Order: sequence, then C-alpha cells, then structure tokens
Amino acid sequence: MRKVFAFLSVLVLLGSCSSQKEQPAGIVVPNAIQQAWADAEIGVLIHFDMPVYKPDYVWTDFGTHPSPEVFNPTELNTDQWLETASRLGARYAVLVAKHCSGFSLWPTEAHEYSIKNSPWKDGKGDIVRDFINSCRKYGISPGIYASTTANGYLHVKNPGIVQEGSPVTQEEYNGIVRKQLTELWTNYGKLFEIWFDGGVLAKERGGADVFSLLQELQPDAVAFQGPYGSPNLVRWVGNEEGVAPYPCWATADSTTNADGTRVVKGLNGNPDAPFWCPGESDFTLRWNSSFQGGWFWHAGQDSMMFSVDQLMHKYVTSVGRNTNMLLGIVINDKGLVPEADVARITAFGNAIKEQYGHPLRTVSGKGSEYEIGLDEPVMVDRVVIQEDITYGERILEYKLSGLCDGKWVELAKGSNVGHKRIEIFDAVRAERIRLEITESKAEPVLRNFSVFTALEAERVEN
Repeated sequence: MRKVFAFLSVLVLLGSCSSQKEQPAGIVVPNAIQQAWADAEIGVLIHFDMPVYKPDYVWTDFGTHPSPEVFNPTELNTDQWLETASRLGARYAVLVAKHCSGFSLWPTEAHEYSIKNSPWKDGKGDIVRDFINSCRKYGISPGIYASTTANGYLHVKNPGIVQEGSPVTQEEYNGIVRKQLTELWTNYGKLFEIWFDGGVLAKERGGADVFSLLQELQPDAVAFQGPYGSPNLVRWVGNEEGVAPYPCWATADSTTNADGTRVVKGLNGNPDAPFWCPGESDFTLRWNSSFQGGWFWHAGQDSMMFSVDQLMHKYVTSVGRNTNMLLGIVINDKGLVPEADVARITAFGNAIKEQYGHPLRTVSGKGSEYEIGLDEPVMVDRVVIQEDITYGERILEYKLSGLCDGKWVELAKGSNVGHKRIEIFDAVRAERIRLEITESKAEPVLRNFSVFTALEAERVEN
C-alpha cells in the first residue's frame, strides 16, 4: 500500500516551531496544532474502494477499472463506522476518499468515476459528507486521505506521473488534482488530518501546486507525508505493523525513502534535528498476509485478525514509543464494519482502558529525579512517562529503579520519552519506583509519571 515521497522542510518549518514559553537555544517545540495531534494519540484509517467488490482488480492494469455500477453498499451506515471507532477510544478518523483505483467516494466534478454514477442512492449520495457528519456526532475529529500519486482510472503511477495512453495529459491531471483537493478541503469544513499516502509530486518535478492550496484551504490540518514546506508535518515510521523504531524522536531531518519499502537512516528522528515532524504508526486489524495487506475487506477473512494481546503489543510499540496509533478499519460490501471486527475493536479499546486507565500513583513536575511511593509493596511491571512537549523533548537518557526488600534494583533504561513512553519490565514487588533523568538538554518537565500493577496475563515484552 505504502508509497512514500521523501521531503525536507527545515527552513520553512523553523518559523512554525515557536512557543509562548521561553526556550533554551536549540530546543524545538511543537505548535498548538501539533500538540493537539499528539494528545489525540489514537486514530482510525477507513478504507472502502473497488477491491471490496472486485477483489481481482489490479489498479495498475490500466483500462480495467470496474464500472461504478458495481459499487452499491446497500446498508452503508457511517454512524456505525464512527461508533466502532469510539469504542476503540479513537480521537480522530481518516477516510480514504479516493484510493488507487481513482474511484471517488464523493460526487466530484473533476471526472465521471465516482459515486455519482453508482446505483447507491441513485447516484445522489456523498459518503464523505456522511462520514464528516458522523464524526461530528461522535465527537471524533475528521480527516481525509487525499492521495495525489496514484489513479488507475487516469493511468497515473506513483509518485503522480501520467503514463502513456492516459486519457489526460500531466497538466490536465494536475488540474484534476487541484480540483478534487479543492472540493475535499472546501466543502466539508475544517479537517484534523490530511493523508498524502505516497507523498506529493513537487511542482518543480511537474506536479500540481498542492502546498499553496493546502495553506489556503486547510492551514490547520496535520499533513501526513504532506507537501514540502507544510508547517504541520507527520512522518511514517517505516512499516505498516504499528511498530515505531526506538528511539523515535519527534524532531527530524527528513522522513523516509522515496518508495517507503525499507527502513532508512533517519527513521528514528534526531534529537538535534531542526524541525518538529513526529511519527504516526499505522497498522491493520487483520494480518498483513490477508487480502490487500489487511486494508480492505474480503469475504471469509473475519478470522484473520490479530488477537487482543497482539494488538496491545502494537499499542505499546506505537503510542508507547512517542507516536500516534492509526488502526486500519475495513468496510464490507454492505457498507458496514464487519461484526467480527466490531467485537475485536471493542475488546482492544477495553483492554487499553483496563491496562492503562488506572495507575497506582501519578506524579508530575520539573527536575531530574522523581519517586513514587506505594502504600505497601505491590507487583508492578510498567510505567508511563510523559514530557510536557510544550517545552520540547528535553530528556535524552533515563533510568528506572524499584525499591524491593529495602534495596534499589535497576528495572530499565531508555532514551527518548517525548509525548509518551511506556516502559515495560520484569514484574517486581516494589514499595517505591524512582525515575532518574541522567542526561537532558535542559531541565526536564514531566507531564506524567505513572506506575501500574503488574498484568496477570502473559504479555509480549516491549
């Protein structure tokens, strides 16, 4: 699925990283939009396209795109989608309004390959509008997947190049891109996040001028793999498995390689980098070996889902490694999240609340050493550490210790904390837990340091 376009935005972004707080030299801080995005922590990515109805369709076989007539989700209910997302605890949702086929889930005026020529609602429906309305109903911030780099209908391959035999020229395709993005960014209100899967073909390389359009129409949206110069960029972590590298600093020099298929130097970010570009860890509910990597529904695969324990491991390796977690949700041919998926998502959301919603003790403050005292010796195996990122990422190294039977025992060491670090260690019976920040850029500012009772169930190590 992933095709990633590398970009650098150092000079432009430096001006966007200012803060109202006084900062020591060399410490980059997020703006208010980036802070709100980090606090959201959990989102969903919803896919619904032609492969649901024509599973043998290959979008790069140009001229073989299915007819809009096959697209007819007779029971479509976007409220059911977002209610399911709310069970997970998602704070934002991103709808794939157009995937690689080019079929558009809104009645675009840019071309004829959209739901306006489908039998659903006699061509008078608008799934994007329904999705936005459902987001508002459930208090979830809406986002739109707005890929510009692939379009089977118009014979366009990554990173947005019109191929020989296309019904349009590159210039005409650029116009279509701008028109469709204008529709999506104008007709549905303010967006929380915009997903540019595959990045953006730069204007200098023959692409459309997406940057100026984004700044004009959706300047406050976070842009995943967005155009050069965008002030609210988010980067990919190098896989679709919900596993961020560790450390994973929110400050970075660049994002990933051009095609996104391999880990590259710089994927961890850089604590000395000059701009704020945090990671977003996307993954599917179904196994990566399932249909279309698990991003699209296919009959007979409801059993091919990760267990709750496996999903909780992904939560730890995404949210617990200073990135946001973005879970892929599939929509079936009826237009619904399958019942099996709803059940697993609900169980996943409940597990997050059960395991991380009730800390034994929590402290916050400024300084390099923190201790949490417990009423009596308790079996513990996890802590959550959060910096107040309005002051930037200041912590560079830390050590955790537990007071066990009157002796201090080292439990874990780490480096990057950022918005959230979940540190898991072998369970110990402790009466106190101590966090020592052994190296930092400036005085550390902790938003949260919490300790949790050990899990009884067997778990995957962090």
